[in-house]
Formats: sequence, C-alpha cells, structure tokens
Amino acid sequence: MKFINTLFLLALLMFLTITLSSATSSENDEPNSSLQGTSHFLNRKQNRVSMSCDKYPKICYIKGSAGPDCCKNKCVNFTIDMFNCGRCGKKCSFPKICCEGKCVNPRSNKKHCGKCGNKCESRGSCVYGMCSYA
Repeated sequence: MKFINTLFLLALLMFLTITLSSATSSENDEPNSSLQGTSHFLNRKQNRVSMSCDKYPKICYIKGSAGPDCCKNKCVNFTIDMFNCGRCGKKCSFPKICCEGKCVNPRSNKKHCGKCGNKCESRGSCVYGMCSYA
C-alpha cells in the first residue's frame, strides 16, 4: 500500500512539472503572439519577399490571383468586383452588382437578370431577378 501511495505521489509530481514547464516555455518562445498557431516559416518577416502589383503588375496574371487588374496595390477584376467596378474605387450601391464592368440591378436588368450574363428573351422582362415572372 505504501508503494502505491509513493508511486501515485511521484506521478502527480511529474504531471505538475510537465504542465508548468510547458506553460512557461510557450510564453517565452514566440515574441509576436499575434501570429500564434502559425509555423516559424510564416512568422519570419525578414525572409519574406514582398511583391506588389504597383511595382510588378504581371503578378496579377498568376493563376489563383483575384484578377488581372491592379488597384491600390491589390489584384482585382474590374469586370466583377463590386468595390472596383470598371475602374479603381468605383463601388456599386445596394442592390446593384458588377457585371462586365458596369453596376447593374439584377432584379430588373434584361441582360443580367438575377446574375451576370443571364439574358432574358426579347419579349420577356426581368422582374425580381426572374425572366418573364408574370
């Protein structure tokens, strides 16, 4: 019985030691706590190469880019971006969307009824974003 009590006490002491050592080491490891959870590779700012589309506009043509156009140092697509519709800084008001670089109301526009490119037939009208609603 005395052996079991000693073993239990030893296990409890080891648990407390491990818990305290991990808590103090995690506080001192990362000087920048805003990047908590990121790898050390992403946390290093000095190794990153900063390329902006203002200096290198061709980076907007890379696969996975937001668009081929550069606006305020960000790659955008002037044909569909609601905050840069047709040109840099032109915002579409509610309920309009950006289609082909123009702000249109998809609830009533025959060429963009409900969404961009959804064209209603020549006789049909666009009501509430649906062609020939009535």
